[in-house]
Amino acid sequence: MSLTPELLLVAYCIAIALLSLAGGLLPNWVRMTHTRTQLVMSFVSGLMLGVAFYHLLPHSIALQPREYGADASVWWLMIGLITMLLLLRMFHFHQHDFSEEEHEHHDHDHSHAHGHEHHGGAATVPTALVPAQAVPAAHRLSWIGLALGLGVHTLIDGVALGAVMQGEVGRSAGLLGVGVFLAILLHKPLDAMSITTIMEAGGWSRRSRSLANLGFALLCPLGALLFFFGVDLLGDARHHAVAGALAFSAGAFICIALSDLLPEVHFHSHDRGKLTLAFLAGIILAYAIGGLEPAGVHMHGA
Repeated sequence: MSLTPELLLVAYCIAIALLSLAGGLLPNWVRMTHTRTQLVMSFVSGLMLGVAFYHLLPHSIALQPREYGADASVWWLMIGLITMLLLLRMFHFHQHDFSEEEHEHHDHDHSHAHGHEHHGGAATVPTALVPAQAVPAAHRLSWIGLALGLGVHTLIDGVALGAVMQGEVGRSAGLLGVGVFLAILLHKPLDAMSITTIMEAGGWSRRSRSLANLGFALLCPLGALLFFFGVDLLGDARHHAVAGALAFSAGAFICIALSDLLPEVHFHSHDRGKLTLAFLAGIILAYAIGGLEPAGVHMHGA
């Protein structure tokens, strides 16, 4: 018995929420070393990049009416990429690495949001490595900017999932949208871990961290379900909205993938081979996932 897009979307949302919750609790269970974190980030970056080019963008182009064609999808892709870039610059929310190893291995002098920033040429110690009692009071609120940025980012992820599933309404064979689902599923734990780690460093209670973790875990499913069931209210413009959302999400995925990956592979002298292989493995998986989706999934039009 094949699942309908509606039931499959609900199953995806439950899985994403549960794994995101687990990610927020991960620091209590497993010591995420620098190497482990960077390998996961590189793999997920490759997966997101592959999903954007092999799934989201082609799907968007296929849904565009002939009078618009690929140009409209490319425009929406650029808007998504620029939007995510501005969010990254505004909130600096992709702080995934808080391990002590990160500082033992850092032999470069660059500024990016993987757990440290440079001010006046001097690198500051990551907040998560400073005892909670030593963190200035202002740092107790530093997680808010992180949570806002990641919150918008995860809502965009939800729209991507809702859009790809909405584009396949009427189909019931194969694992619809599995590429987008996996890219989001594997990325959420890192994002959730960032929020709870920053909050712990700021001295927030376990209860507060748990509530923030729960709220963040529900955002992506919320975005997916709202878009999936709400886009029908647009009537005949539904196909335009779905196609635009897919291309916009592709741009956001590309920006996230490259902003996570390039600083690590380019600037880190250690583990460069491992990180590159993990990145390529993610791209290969994204391409291979096409075999799990229904035949001709990207070939139908509006």
